[in-house]
Amino acid sequence: MEKASGLQQFFYNVRYRRQRYRQFIGIAYIVLISAAGNPKLILWGGGAGFVLLGIAVRMWASGHIKKDEVLATNGPYVYVRHPLYVGNILLGTGFTLASGLWWSLPLFILILICFYPPAIRREDDKLHRLFKEDWESWRQQTKALIPRFKPLGSDQRGSWSFWQSLRQNGEPLIAVFLLFCLYYLYLKL
Repeated sequence: MEKASGLQQFFYNVRYRRQRYRQFIGIAYIVLISAAGNPKLILWGGGAGFVLLGIAVRMWASGHIKKDEVLATNGPYVYVRHPLYVGNILLGTGFTLASGLWWSLPLFILILICFYPPAIRREDDKLHRLFKEDWESWRQQTKALIPRFKPLGSDQRGSWSFWQSLRQNGEPLIAVFLLFCLYYLYLKL
């Protein structure tokens, strides 16, 4: 079998191994609509609210997760199985609004459809393999992206760690980058 060229390999990966590009595409989307943005004050203000909420959710989640070591069922994981993805959806929605670009909405929806269902399936399968019955019990009580509104039990509070957030995802650095992009859009008002 003949080895694929660089461009052929890229399109093969986008079609069959798109998870490799999920983070890159998300960052590229935010950079693109920030650079091309034509913000309007009311949309920018609403979008900024979503962006700040998305940053807060991601910071909260990344300070609780211990990837592949312990099943995270405290903090935001009490409410939703994939709070980092919820944070990403809030961020994307916020930047879509803040940019003031009509075409950013269909592009964002396309990104969501292409990347999140397979990512959620893959992550759920991995967690099920790692944590078996504990994961199954948690999955039955906790939806993937739609939060439940049940008060926290005393055993579900957990402790948030800035250093955990920095170590696991580099989340504080990502937050600074996102705030810079939001500020850049603000300067265009």
